[in-house]
Amino acid sequence: MATIKSSYLGSLRIKSIHIQSGKEITTDAPTDNNGKGEFFSPTDLVSAALGNCMLTIIGIAAEKHNFNIDGTTIDITKIMAENPRRIAEVILDFHFPDNNYNEKEKKIIEYAVKTCPVAKSLHPDLKQTVKYNF
Repeated sequence: MATIKSSYLGSLRIKSIHIQSGKEITTDAPTDNNGKGEFFSPTDLVSAALGNCMLTIIGIAAEKHNFNIDGTTIDITKIMAENPRRIAEVILDFHFPDNNYNEKEKKIIEYAVKTCPVAKSLHPDLKQTVKYNF
């Protein structure tokens, strides 16, 4: 069974519906690729998926090891390349709340990032730069 149903709306805009929840997202082509840039672009979603996956896996690890990451944010920067047009690098700048994480917890966080399924699914040429601000 399908996970997502996507429909082309015209003008380089696509609506996708998550079948299980019924939630919708819309994408646009970016302005530097003939689009309006009024919504996330597909490559923005790839970058967000990478960061959100990492943060989810960190959250699972934090719950398992009884520490809190509530309030953690990520600044995600996508860098595009040409010939062929592709994502060349995603910079993920994690900002953790001031919870005074100990060395063990920091290692758990760093290990969790390395086990992210999205990160492992992307082409190895896509540079993933992770910064931790504890």
